[in-house]
Amino acid sequence: MNDQARRIRGVVDSFDDHRGLGCLRLDDGRLVDFHCIGIADGTRTIGVGTVVSFRWLPKLGRYEATDIVTL
Repeated sequence: MNDQARRIRGVVDSFDDHRGLGCLRLDDGRLVDFHCIGIADGTRTIGVGTVVSFRWLPKLGRYEATDIVTL
């Protein structure tokens, strides 16, 4: 399975508005980090508990969620 090419569903587990960093929880319990620039609509903020879909791509030697879209 190629996680880089498909969209994945998750829920915003945490988000720090000041730092612009957050974490998404996948259905299987794994956590995926993201930065506010990865939010597709450009708002740079997102609420905890929001259901989203995203792409999981390598960035700076690790994987990060990007192209985050609210469902």
